[in-house]
Amino acid sequence: MMFHLLEKGGIVMYPLLACSLISLTVILERGAFWFREMKRVDSGLVNRVLHLAEMGKYEEIKVSTEGATDYVVRVLVCGLAHRNYSLTKAMEMAALEEIKKMKRYLPVLDTIITVAPLLGILGTVIGIIHSFDMLAIAGMPDPQAVTSGIAQALITTAAGLLIAIFTLFPYNYFVSKVEKATLRIEKYATSLEIVHDGNRKK
Repeated sequence: MMFHLLEKGGIVMYPLLACSLISLTVILERGAFWFREMKRVDSGLVNRVLHLAEMGKYEEIKVSTEGATDYVVRVLVCGLAHRNYSLTKAMEMAALEEIKKMKRYLPVLDTIITVAPLLGILGTVIGIIHSFDMLAIAGMPDPQAVTSGIAQALITTAAGLLIAIFTLFPYNYFVSKVEKATLRIEKYATSLEIVHDGNRKK
């Protein structure tokens, strides 16, 4: 069935097929990434870090966070490691690295959402041009020959739209996950800044 559609849709169906495979690969990879990240979330450890920081027990924080996999913990620990220089800038740097990992490959999905429908329309236009060329050459009075050609050409538009639609939902989901993670980092980073400033004023 799929090979039949590829044959009917013409040469543009091949880049569309590539788009669909790339999109599926990225969606699966990002899905696995977020599944791992959600399993690594340790709000109890984050709160413990803040509590220990408030008491100034930095060595205990170092010991208790060794091997921690929660991205917020990594950001906080990086800030505390550079607290004598610039805790805020260190956390900003660490947060940017974490967010960069979260956004990985999302531009690829964004591009596919834009490009797939355009490729579909291109395939349809090429198909329609081909249909009218065949009509002009053969001089066929039967309009059914043209309409069947146009129907075949529209396969690429349908394929392009389907790829874009089925890529759009996961893309928006992953973007929302990045936004929520960013807010979570900001929340705890701000809390640590307040604690650290309070300790310095003591």
